[in-house]
Amino acid sequence: MNEVLTLHMGWPEWLQLFLHYVVLSLLAVGGAITTAPDMHRYLVDEQHWLTDTQFNTAIAIAQASPGPNVLFVALMGLQIGLNNGGLMIGLMGALLTMLGILLPSTTLTYSAARWCHDNRQLRGVRAFKQGMAPLVPALLIATAWLLVSAYSNPVTDWPLWVTSAITTVIAWKTRTHLLLLLGLGGLLGWFGVI
Repeated sequence: MNEVLTLHMGWPEWLQLFLHYVVLSLLAVGGAITTAPDMHRYLVDEQHWLTDTQFNTAIAIAQASPGPNVLFVALMGLQIGLNNGGLMIGLMGALLTMLGILLPSTTLTYSAARWCHDNRQLRGVRAFKQGMAPLVPALLIATAWLLVSAYSNPVTDWPLWVTSAITTVIAWKTRTHLLLLLGLGGLLGWFGVI
């Protein structure tokens, strides 16, 4: 079921959307996908600018498409604009969300990388790098949980959950190529195992 929303956003709401993505940009340690749970909270639950289906479809299309996975942000902005009345507004939404998610983090990353490179011998710089390492997998797990729990139930879909857990451990503990794991998952799905 593809729900359609009709929105009437003014400039204050568009600015609010842009600023929300600016803030998310600075929290996106490990990529924009790690902030998907907060995007869902804000865009779907609080503002009602997107439906669950539109939100999940934007992520699925971007993840399945070649290129950077940050494109789901543009698809969300596009869909919000389309819900507001047309392609030109949709393109403006895509531009606002992409600028919001890319500009701050790009600027900060460039500046911080230059500073860290120049000061790599400092104990604080080394400690920061070691402290950030466990944060990225935790944010990715939170995003995966949000996306998987929207479409499946651990009680009835336990083979999917077990396969996901086993795949995670294999990817974490071995040097098995991820495309091989994806292919095996596809075969298991093809044969109806998961």
